[in-house]
Amino acid sequence: MGVAAVGFALTLALARVGVALTAAARAETAADAAALAAADALALGAGPDTARSDAAATAAADGAVLVTCTCTGTRVVVRVVVEVPVLGRRATARAAAEVHGGAFP
Repeated sequence: MGVAAVGFALTLALARVGVALTAAARAETAADAAALAAADALALGAGPDTARSDAAATAAADGAVLVTCTCTGTRVVVRVVVEVPVLGRRATARAAAEVHGGAFP
């Protein structure tokens, strides 16, 4: 019975690590997409409020919540959170994007 208990504990630990790694990857993907959405809005001539709105919508579509979105000139920095209910934790990620040039006419 001792070997089975150790095997079960190892399996449970590996599953928790897998869940944590998946949540971290989801947060990173959502942050990247949100930053690009905000930068796209800026490139198309929208203001910071529209850029933040686009970033929030994109993060939500990826299962994340936009925590911050700072639009300074042509640079965007976002931070998102993904809830990990199985572990009772949160995965956070930060991403940045910068507009070079403008949109094509």
